[in-house]
Amino acid sequence: MDEKFICIVCPVGCELQVRTDEAGNLQAVAGNRCGRGRKYAAEECRMPMRMLTSTVRVENGRYPRLPVITSESIPKEMIPQVMAAINSVTVTAPVNLREVVIKNVCGLPADILASRSMKAI
Repeated sequence: MDEKFICIVCPVGCELQVRTDEAGNLQAVAGNRCGRGRKYAAEECRMPMRMLTSTVRVENGRYPRLPVITSESIPKEMIPQVMAAINSVTVTAPVNLREVVIKNVCGLPADILASRSMKAI
């Protein structure tokens, strides 16, 4: 099966043409300008992974929302469930940079971390 991807590993954004067999095993990659594109294509065919950024509500904080990020990439198919978990959380200021907001979100080996500090008012 032939598929097309835009590589997101670097700012170049190579257009990858990927061929897989019936079992989903990578057969060929074209269009990549570096080895990272081939690795990305293999991972994208096997199990697409993404870093996720969002915001959570803050009580007693200088601002009403706190930016958060996953500690590592999560399966792309899990993004809706992880977003539901993030949207259900409210933190109380003060919050420190890289503080764990949700540990092992949705049973994944990734945490939701504060991506900035937030002082209390």
